[in-house]
Amino acid sequence: MTTLLRIDASAQLEDRSLTRMLTTLFISEFLAANPDANVITRDIGRAPVPAIDHRFIHAAFTPLDARDDWMAERLALSDRLIDEVEAADIIVLGAPMYNYGMPAALKGWIDHIARIGRTFSFDLARGDVPIQPILKGKKLVVLSSRGEFGFDAGEPRAHMNALDPAIAACAHYLGVDAAEIETIAIEYQEFKDARHDRSVIAAKEATRDLAVRFGQGTEQNFLEE
Repeated sequence: MTTLLRIDASAQLEDRSLTRMLTTLFISEFLAANPDANVITRDIGRAPVPAIDHRFIHAAFTPLDARDDWMAERLALSDRLIDEVEAADIIVLGAPMYNYGMPAALKGWIDHIARIGRTFSFDLARGDVPIQPILKGKKLVVLSSRGEFGFDAGEPRAHMNALDPAIAACAHYLGVDAAEIETIAIEYQEFKDARHDRSVIAAKEATRDLAVRFGQGTEQNFLEE
C-alpha cells in the first residue's frame, strides 16, 4: 500500500492558500486513482514546529545510549516527524515562495528532519563527502506559488529563486534524489491578471495529471528502488 505524506507550509488559511488548493487536489485525485493509499497529514503552516536550539543540537549529537531523559523529550517531536517521512513513499509538499525563499515553518520542519543517525550518517573516513543519506527511494512533489514570475532556469528571476535550490539541497534528508523532484508552481499571484488565471489553470491541470499518473502506478518502479 502506498503512503503519502502531505505537508502544508503555507501561513494562509484554506480559502486563501493556493498551495493548499494544490495539495488538496493532488491528494483527492491520487486517492481517486488509488483508493487503498494511506495519507499522513502534517500542517506545519498552522502548527509550526519549534525552532531548534542548543538543547536540541546537544541531544541530537549525543549517542542514543548516553542520552538523558530531557534529551529524549527534546527530540520526541523530531522523532515523530522523521517517522512520518520514513513511512512515506511520496511526500507532497505545499511550499509557497516567501521573500524568494522557503517559509520559516518549512525550514523549521527540515531542521527537525535532518538528524544524524536517523536521516544521515557522518563519517570523516569518507573524506570530503562525510554525509550520506540513510533514507532513499522516495518521491517528492513540490506544489508551490510565487507572487512574481520567471523563476525557472534561464528565466529573468532565476537568480532570485532561493526556494527550489534549498529544497533540492535538503532532499537527501527526505530520501529523495534531487533529480527526481516534481515541481509545479502557480505564478503571477501578486498581479491578479489573466496571466495569473492561466497559471492557476495550468498548475491545476499539471497537478491533476501527476496525481493520476502516480496513483495509477505508471511510476510504480519508484516504490521498488
